[in-house]
Amino acid sequence: MLKPSWSFEFFPAKTEAGHAKLRQTREQLAALNPEFFSVTYGAGGSTQDRTLDTVLEFNPLGVSTAPHLSCIGAKPGPLLDLLHEYRDAGVNRIVALRGDLPSGMVGGSGHFRYARDLVAFIKEHFGKDFHLEVAAYPEMHPQAVNYEADLRAFASKVEAGADSAITQYFYNPDSYFHFVDRLEAMGIHIPVIAGIMPITNYSKLARFSDACGAEIPRWIRKQLEAYGDDSDSIQAFGHEVVLELCATLIDAGVPGMHFYTMNQAGPTQALLQDLGLIAE
Repeated sequence: MLKPSWSFEFFPAKTEAGHAKLRQTREQLAALNPEFFSVTYGAGGSTQDRTLDTVLEFNPLGVSTAPHLSCIGAKPGPLLDLLHEYRDAGVNRIVALRGDLPSGMVGGSGHFRYARDLVAFIKEHFGKDFHLEVAAYPEMHPQAVNYEADLRAFASKVEAGADSAITQYFYNPDSYFHFVDRLEAMGIHIPVIAGIMPITNYSKLARFSDACGAEIPRWIRKQLEAYGDDSDSIQAFGHEVVLELCATLIDAGVPGMHFYTMNQAGPTQALLQDLGLIAE
């Protein structure tokens, strides 16, 4: 059985102390030989400068580092300048997203309405200079009209030139398997990397999940609720849940796993060790 790849997501820190901690986390996770890192980008490009600075610092250090790039509210000229800056700095991977709507913006507007527009724009101007990752939603994008429409939207990103995809996190592996089966039936065969969210804090996880439409299965939610403020029990149970999820995905031949680290090394490292993917 082939081992899947693994990769890690960070978010740009707001303070110098936070960035110093992120540097340490990056160093710990770089030692685990990931395929790549990614660095997030806030609603409407609200962290653009911090994302840029983080990527330009991390990318030369030995692990390819991909900026998230959202296109809602972006203008072609400044976006082209940013992409040139990334390319000239040796960045060869982009996570191309529509992005969350910033506060006060209603619906898609401007030059780029959807992620497929951004993918097509990058391909038009840069060809194969960047490996383009796009988002996938095994449980359906929360703003999609229905599941079939969401599949068509994903297909349009592939037609525009997406090279691979990273999913929203999920805890029901059947949702991932069904999604991939539907894509294959449509003739879509790009790698779909499973997004993995370690469970370390139930209140934050519930808030994230409600906002992004990721389902926490009822049995998991109820067990986490039962632990109350017992953080040790939450983390131990969460580790076992995500460990079983990853093992199921690996047994089924998942091409890769992208861990949403929340800028912490420990939980992800423990999962990879217990999966037997890295040495203890």
